[in-house]
Amino acid sequence: MALMLTAGQRHDSVMAQALLEHIRVPRTGPGRPRSTPDHVVADKAYSSRAFRAYLQRRGIIATIPEKDDQKKHRRNRGSHGGRPPGFDRETYRRRNTVERCFNHLKGFRGIATRYDKTATSYEAAVSLASFLLWARSCEDGP
Repeated sequence: MALMLTAGQRHDSVMAQALLEHIRVPRTGPGRPRSTPDHVVADKAYSSRAFRAYLQRRGIIATIPEKDDQKKHRRNRGSHGGRPPGFDRETYRRRNTVERCFNHLKGFRGIATRYDKTATSYEAAVSLASFLLWARSCEDGP
C-alpha cells in the first residue's frame, strides 16, 4: 500500500504517477517486492493521454473509461484519431471495492474532517485507520 497526501484543492490525478512510483507489491515467495502493479483501474478523471502513455511505458494494463470529449475529439480526427483505448467493463465494475474503502475511512471522524494540524499526524491517522479496517476485515473472515 502507498499513501500520499496532497493539498485539499489539488486533484488526485496530478499525483497518480508519483503514487505509482511508491507502490511495492510483495512477492509470495522470496525476492524483493515488485514496483510495477499488474493492473490499474481508475475513473474518467485519470483518462489523460499522458497518464495512459506513462502506464503503457511501464507495461501496466489500464482500465480507465474514456471521457466523452476525448471520444468526440478522436472521432473528429477520423483515421488519424487512432484506436479507442481498451476497456474491460467487468474489471471496472470491481472498482467499487476501493471506493467503499474510502467511505469506510471517512467513517473515522478525524479523517473525514481533518482535525489534525500537520500533514504528518494526519497521515499517521489515515495509516492507523487503514490498519484498523484491515484488522476488522480479517476478523470477519472471507
